[in-house]
Amino acid sequence: MASPAPDGPFVVVGLGNPGPGYAGNRHNVGAMVLAELARRAGVKLAAGKGARARALAGEGRLAGRRVVLAQPLTYMNESGSPVRGLLDYHKLPPEQLVVVHDELDIPFASVRLKRGGGEGGHNGLRSITRSTGTKEYLRVRVGIGRPPGRQEPADYVLKDFSATERKELDLLLVEAADATELLLTAGLEAAQNQVHPRG
Repeated sequence: MASPAPDGPFVVVGLGNPGPGYAGNRHNVGAMVLAELARRAGVKLAAGKGARARALAGEGRLAGRRVVLAQPLTYMNESGSPVRGLLDYHKLPPEQLVVVHDELDIPFASVRLKRGGGEGGHNGLRSITRSTGTKEYLRVRVGIGRPPGRQEPADYVLKDFSATERKELDLLLVEAADATELLLTAGLEAAQNQVHPRG
């Protein structure tokens, strides 16, 4: 599916770990972008019932498209189950799923868009792929860069952004939210052509 459906809805998921202790971690940048999207759409996120009880979610319009904005309430490595629950509840295929997540293989403050591909060791993506049975969902990859020196990636992603990074973080969240909106309105290829040249 090269371009979005005429009106959606799309399920847009921002990945992170629950609780205030993780809120500022690099691993939670997807959830931070989702909060910005919810603000733009005027959507209040709340826990649902049944299959939707394991995510904070809300429905509205974003850039003119119908969306379900959601953040799993599970830990990152169990993100797939609530995502699957939302897709099933709204009777949507994984092709209409957009996952916003942190990406080690992209420099800090860069944003990339793609559909499918590997998970690059990302436990949230791995869980979603396992639960949906496919890798062919859309991804908004928010660059956090590689850890310095010999720091383990697993430790690095669970640390808060550095003071230097925090100066650019607000702009990064805006750019990632803009890229998500563009993905929904223009389709993947056109959005890539606009977003990727920025670096």
